[in-house]
Amino acid sequence: MPDSRVPRPRRFLVCAPRHFAVQYAINPWMHPDTSVDVDLAQEQWQSLIRAYLDHGHTVDTLPCVPGLPDMVFAANSAVVVGGRVFGSLFHAPQRRPESSHYDLWFKTAGYEVYRPRSVCEGEGDLVPTGRYLLAGTGFRTTRDAHREAQEFFGVPVISLTLVDPYLYHLDTALFVLDDHNIAYFPGAFSPGSREVLARLYPDAVLATRDDAMAFGLNSVSDGRHVFIAPRAEALAARLADHGYVPVPVDLSELHKAGGGIKCCTQEIRS
Repeated sequence: MPDSRVPRPRRFLVCAPRHFAVQYAINPWMHPDTSVDVDLAQEQWQSLIRAYLDHGHTVDTLPCVPGLPDMVFAANSAVVVGGRVFGSLFHAPQRRPESSHYDLWFKTAGYEVYRPRSVCEGEGDLVPTGRYLLAGTGFRTTRDAHREAQEFFGVPVISLTLVDPYLYHLDTALFVLDDHNIAYFPGAFSPGSREVLARLYPDAVLATRDDAMAFGLNSVSDGRHVFIAPRAEALAARLADHGYVPVPVDLSELHKAGGGIKCCTQEIRS
């Protein structure tokens, strides 16, 4: 195994959980009677931002909006490849108003934003890998959106079917380690999708359902450092064996809404 990896500076767009709450249930993690400590959520989120900055990454912050408790999950807002922005059309009506605020941020920053006609939840289900755009479906983003994304970006899209309701977005079941490899939980995918991933990534770091349920696959890698949930200890150990450096960041309060590190992180790829 390589004993060193080369990190690449990233640019991230985030939104503070100032108005975070669990007011409705749109995934199995969410229970409206759940008590949420907003101060703790903000403290944990700030620790993620500090970790990014400490490792040389750039962070832009979108102002949060009252009444949109899930706006903290910035990854769902869009996917950006080559400076082109493919926006979102959320499955749940409660989240649809978020899109206009993110679109406005991108447009103000000088980007042209494409609004999909089909349900699409940004980097939640569209994961750029360098060679392909891995695209999840089964619970949120539709296959029609996969086709739209391929036409928009001109990048080969690999459609993958998710089968575990707790792993309802692709970014809860898989994350990109670097331009050549990924980590994923095979059981999150249909049999055919598992075969596709095994062919494309024979050297992938394989995770267990326990890793995934600890939000270990909702991670962010810069090619060397992997910002990962601290409860995913077994996965962190396997990543270290492969030459990556785990950076534990606790976002357990945000897990109450089904989101973690990657959910809070939109990557802006120029």
